[in-house]
Amino acid sequence: MRVVDRLIAFASPKVALRRALRLSDQGKPGEAFALFTRLARAGIIEAEYRVAHAYLEGAGVPPSRVEGARWLQRAAGRGHLEAQSLLATLCVHGLAEGIKTGQPDRLFADDKPGEPDFASALAWARQAAEAGSAKAQAVLAYVLTCAPEPLRDLAEAHRWYRHSAATGCPEGCLGYALSLAPRTHDEAGRREVAEHLHRAAEAELPAAIYLLAVLTEQGIGVRRDPAAAAQLYRHAAEQGQRTAQLRWGLALIEGRDVEQNPVEGESWLRRAALAGDPEAAALVGDLYVKNGRLPPNYAEPANWYRRAAEAGHPTAARALGSLYLTGAGVAADPEEAARWLRLSADGGDRAAQVDLANLLLDGTGDPEDSARIAHWFAQAAAAGDLVAAFNLGILLDKGLGIDRDERQAADWLRRAAEGVPQAQLSYGRMLADGRGVTADPDGARAWIARAAAAGLTEAQVALAEMMVNGRGGPRDPATAVELFEKAADHGHSGAMFALGALHAGGHDLPEDRTAARRWFRAAAERGHGQAQLMLAHYLAAGAGGEPDPAQARSWLEQACAQGIEASQAALAALPSPPPQ
Repeated sequence: MRVVDRLIAFASPKVALRRALRLSDQGKPGEAFALFTRLARAGIIEAEYRVAHAYLEGAGVPPSRVEGARWLQRAAGRGHLEAQSLLATLCVHGLAEGIKTGQPDRLFADDKPGEPDFASALAWARQAAEAGSAKAQAVLAYVLTCAPEPLRDLAEAHRWYRHSAATGCPEGCLGYALSLAPRTHDEAGRREVAEHLHRAAEAELPAAIYLLAVLTEQGIGVRRDPAAAAQLYRHAAEQGQRTAQLRWGLALIEGRDVEQNPVEGESWLRRAALAGDPEAAALVGDLYVKNGRLPPNYAEPANWYRRAAEAGHPTAARALGSLYLTGAGVAADPEEAARWLRLSADGGDRAAQVDLANLLLDGTGDPEDSARIAHWFAQAAAAGDLVAAFNLGILLDKGLGIDRDERQAADWLRRAAEGVPQAQLSYGRMLADGRGVTADPDGARAWIARAAAAGLTEAQVALAEMMVNGRGGPRDPATAVELFEKAADHGHSGAMFALGALHAGGHDLPEDRTAARRWFRAAAERGHGQAQLMLAHYLAAGAGGEPDPAQARSWLEQACAQGIEASQAALAALPSPPPQ
């Protein structure tokens, strides 16, 4: 501190304070801080407040939240309204812990926020609010809105927001708009909400700019103007409002009311994600998984999905679980997959609940999950969810997480069959077998036919088998061939084997050994054991083509490895291969 400043401080505190303020305005924070400190120690309230500000902002002195809060408390205790308001704000955000601990070794520590102190915030904000501070009135209203239930008073909060907004305080205008919105039910009220948001937005409050963009996009209280809304999202995004960064990023990626720019759009999504927006993190993950413009790189979506999932995003948790199931971008780990699917399912994601149930049905899930899965499906099924009814029926049929009850299983599957093809097939099979219901082959065939018409491959195969055998209706081998061919086109090896058997003769169809051999080969190449045995017979006998004993032996060896009866005897009956 210069000698002249010491002399001024001793001679005239008011002059010294003006000089300190002028030094601060001139960009000389170090000199200003020295003079503020001397005045604060002499008991000048405004100087105490300025010293607090300097510590909090690191202006002319290393930042210290502890010291800043301590000096704020001194000024606030002596009636400084701005100090009271700012101290209340620090208490709300858990940033005033230092005034309680008073630990000198924490003077310049980079402390993390503590728990909010709503009681202290309420006390300090009320003092300043009742003394006429518009900003403190906004802070007080916020505390009365967001504090724990015993301190909350929404009606009083609304009054304080109205007082603050009436003075033009930007924070008061924003708070009053938010408080007024659920209370208004007509166009005049919606216009008033928009007007207050506009005032707050003019003061560059990012949240107000974003909310005004939402109203402008939807035409609530203002003229609908999607292009103007997009620019408001951009402005709020540039101010750091993370939800606006998400919306602006999506607008750029999709070219919605702005010139399309996917690269810049992705960068805005990343900024929102890094700022803690889980939806943005999930969308960045989706870009790598689903967007053809970006090269495949599953390590990237795994990182972004994890960020979103850890923030409680159910869909991202399911996506991450799926990556662990398939080993895409991460090491395959069924237990880790189940952990993320469980988190997603607990968050209400129906698809994750189904995935977790499928893990159980495959024998790789945690048996402890079975009861909770059954509970999820029971709740949803009782509410009319047909997919949940189907899943509940399957669990009841298998006895997973719930006592096995074929009668109830059939009942739930019957309900689900009204709209779920898989349930139509399952219920049809129960009718065919007489499990849980009286056997009804005709009804079984009708339900399975509905599932087949919906394109369900397994149902096409099941219906074709009934038509070949004449079960539940007349025999119809020709239509059965058409159904088997549809299923074969989708890679169903059983349908391919059946086509081979039908073309082999004896089913009221013309014998076609060439076609039979071709279909047996298609099924054999997909690992169908019986098809491998039949193909070996055709190759050994030269049926439907040239004989090939070497290939016949190879296919029989593969059928033996699968435990197919008669393959061992057939292999022994083949002539020994010639010596090499």
